[in-house]
Amino acid sequence: MKLNAFLMSLCLFVSSNSFAVEKALLRIGVQAAGTLEWELAAIQNDPQLKASDFQLELLPVANAEAGKIALQSGAVDMIVSDWIWVSSLRATGADFTFYPYSNTSGALIVAEKSPIHSINDLKGKRLGIAGGELDKNWILLQALAQKESLDLNTSVEKTFGAPPLINEQIKQERVDAVLTFWHFAARLEAQGYRQIIDGRGILKGLGINENVPSIGYVFKESWGKAHQAALNNFLNAAKRAKTNLCTSDSDWQKILPLTKTEDLATQTILRQRYCEGEIEQWGDKEQQAAARIYTLLRTLTNNRLTGTSETLQAGTFWSQP
Repeated sequence: MKLNAFLMSLCLFVSSNSFAVEKALLRIGVQAAGTLEWELAAIQNDPQLKASDFQLELLPVANAEAGKIALQSGAVDMIVSDWIWVSSLRATGADFTFYPYSNTSGALIVAEKSPIHSINDLKGKRLGIAGGELDKNWILLQALAQKESLDLNTSVEKTFGAPPLINEQIKQERVDAVLTFWHFAARLEAQGYRQIIDGRGILKGLGINENVPSIGYVFKESWGKAHQAALNNFLNAAKRAKTNLCTSDSDWQKILPLTKTEDLATQTILRQRYCEGEIEQWGDKEQQAAARIYTLLRTLTNNRLTGTSETLQAGTFWSQP
C-alpha cells in the first residue's frame, strides 16, 4: 500500500466519522515505511475512534529531517523524533516537548558464522554505521568499548551511510559488522544474521538499567495545552493500537502490507522487535535516567549532539494528566 493512498483513506475514514461533532484536528507528519504507519492504521480499526474528540490529518514527509522542518514551520502539529533534539530546541527558547513512542533502538549485527561475538572482537574489523558520526547508538557503543579500553574510533574501519546502504554492505561482505536502526537489523536477523548487542544492552552496559524511550511524539507544549483533551485521547488510542498489534493476530494481519514484506520470518521478527519497544513504565526514574544519558552524550560529543546546555532542559517531557 502506498503511503499517499493510505493517508488519504485514513483521513477520509476519520473525517467521515466526525460530521456530528466538531473535533480537534491533529496534523501528523508521517515517514513512508515507518512503524508510525502501523499504529495509525491500527487506530483506524479501533472501535473507540468513532466516539473520540479528534480527527487526524496525516501528511507524508520524506525523511526525519523533513519532518523536523515541517514541525518547526507549523506545517504539521506532531512528528515522531527524539528527546535530545527536543531539549536542544528548548535551550533556544522553543517550546517543543516529547511523549514516549518506543524504546527500541539500534543493534550491532554480524553474519551467522562471523568470528565476532563481542564488542572487543570488532578490533581491526570493518564496521558499517547507519547514520553519521553523531548517531547515538555509535556514540554509546564507543563509550561501552572504552570501559574495556578499546577505542572503536581508531581500531575499526568505519563506513557511514543510510540504513539500506549499510544492510547491502554486510550482505556483499564489504563490512564485517553493522550498527543499524532496529527495523533494518530485524530484517537482517530474519535472513540469518546474528545480533551481538542492541541499544538497550549498550545502555545497561553503561550502568543505565531503566528502559528509556529512544523516540516519541514531538509537538509544541503550547499546542498540547490548547488541545489537551484531544491530544491525551490520541495518545491513549496510540497505546491501545500498539497493544492490539502485539496481542491480536487479526489486528496484526490488517497492517501487514505496511511492513513492505511478504516473508513470514521477516514479518515475525519485525513484530517481535516492534513489540519489545512498548512503553511499560514512564515516570521519574526513567526521566532521571534520560538526564544521565543526556550528560553522557554531551560529554562524549563535546556538545555537538546536545547543544551547549549543561543539563536536559526542563519541559522536555510532556506530562500527560
